[in-house]
Amino acid sequence: QIQLVESGGGEVQPGGSLRLSCAASGSIFSILAMGWYRQAPGKQRELVAFINSGGSTNYADSVKGRFTISRDNAKNTMSLQMNSLKPEDTAVYYCNGGVSGVGASNSYWGQGTQVTVSS
Repeated sequence: QIQLVESGGGEVQPGGSLRLSCAASGSIFSILAMGWYRQAPGKQRELVAFINSGGSTNYADSVKGRFTISRDNAKNTMSLQMNSLKPEDTAVYYCNGGVSGVGASNSYWGQGTQVTVSS
C-alpha cells in the first residue's frame, strides 16, 4: 500500500511561484509513474504533468514552459515547481502514482492541496 501526502499549496498573486511536494510511503516509489492532476471548481480533473520511473516527463500544453515536475527516488518525493502562475491555475492539485501508469484504476491518490492564484 502506498500513501501519498501533498504539501506546498497556498495563495499567490498572478506571476508568482509555488512549489508543491508529494511524499510517498512504501518501498516501490522508484518504479511508480508519478503525476500531478488538478481540479478547478465545476471542471473535470485534468493531468498537469507526469514523470515516469526513468525520469521522462510530459506536460499539459497549458503549463508547458511554466511548470517543472521532478522526482527524488532516494527520498520518495516528487515535486512540481510552478512559475508564472495565472488565475486559471487555481485548483486543487492532486499527487498520483501508479505501477500501471498515472491515473490508472489501481493508482494511488493524495488528499489534494489547494492552489489559489489571485490578486
